[in-house]
Amino acid sequence: MSYNVQPLRTQQEINDFLFCLRRNKNADRDVFLFLIGINSGLRMSDIVKLKKQDLISSKNPRIVEKKTGKTRILYLSSLQDLIQDYTKDLAPEDYLFPSTKGGHVEVNTVYQMFQKVAKLLGRDDIGTHTLRKTFGYHYYKKTKDVATLMEIFGHSSEKITKRYIGINEDEISETLLNFRLGF
Repeated sequence: MSYNVQPLRTQQEINDFLFCLRRNKNADRDVFLFLIGINSGLRMSDIVKLKKQDLISSKNPRIVEKKTGKTRILYLSSLQDLIQDYTKDLAPEDYLFPSTKGGHVEVNTVYQMFQKVAKLLGRDDIGTHTLRKTFGYHYYKKTKDVATLMEIFGHSSEKITKRYIGINEDEISETLLNFRLGF
């Protein structure tokens, strides 16, 4: 089975996804999770286990990534108002994304929630990595700085990073849009 998880490439796609999440039983949690994901580029396995103290410990908090074991600095200054509002009633040791069964929400639970949103949107290319890829896609489109993005993602080459965020196909399509010979 191959996976075709893609980023949300337009603001409208992001808005549509948020529209669906806002109708969930745990809408505040789910929307906050989504916004942290598309603004940080973290893997879902690192997002779900975040606690209040992880984000409010400093202006640029550090976490240890589950997959790589590397320390990662989070640059979330643009989200400080949202973070303060969402966490105001939480204790420092509380999970940001609690499960109704105790502990934190599991990655598979988030995946299932995203599959329901994907079905509502008529898409078959949504998964938990959609948030990470959305961050990367928009970061690259805004900055064209693949070297920094490669560092953020911990990738070993620019080629891997561009393929990961789906830029290669977009750029090829754009360059060939009006390319015609012999007319």
